[in-house]
Amino acid sequence: MSANDPTVTAERHAVDSVRIILGVGGLIAVALGLFVLFAPNSSGKIALVATAMLLSIYALITGLVYLGTAIFSGSLGGWARTGRVLLGLLYVIGGVIMISNLLMTGVVVAVFVSIIIGVLWLFEGILALSMLRKSDNKVWMVIYAVISIIAGLVLMFSPLMGAATLWLLLGISMIVLGVVQVVRAFSVKAA
Repeated sequence: MSANDPTVTAERHAVDSVRIILGVGGLIAVALGLFVLFAPNSSGKIALVATAMLLSIYALITGLVYLGTAIFSGSLGGWARTGRVLLGLLYVIGGVIMISNLLMTGVVVAVFVSIIIGVLWLFEGILALSMLRKSDNKVWMVIYAVISIIAGLVLMFSPLMGAATLWLLLGISMIVLGVVQVVRAFSVKAA
């Protein structure tokens, strides 16, 4: 095959496109990871507000849909219509409350997620201990269970610290994965 062959040219363009996508994606991940690590308060605030804004918009739209179906549906009975009106009003009121203080909404969501992760880790550790008899490597199972239980309890009883720690770990992982992606961009070769 020659260099002027259309198949080779198309393959080369495809490989170049993959390289560019991997390289740019990796650089963006590194930049965002560095932003998280070196400006955790600013980056966290932006992420919290963006998350809260999306949740607020979701609640408002869902509430309007419930209200609309309650008002315009001819097939709903009295209780179903009343339930949809009440649910729609609750969603709209919740959306308005969330949108009125986006940062606090984001903090509440972050605390909630931290507590949920803590509960999951706690149960995962307890489950690991309960399966100890069936394990071939009891020492590692106990170590895993103890770390999981301690980490779960820490997240449950100090969720803000847990959310901040998880945020920093996300930044570190974005940097590492971004660097790996940039390296992959340089290693992609045509077949």
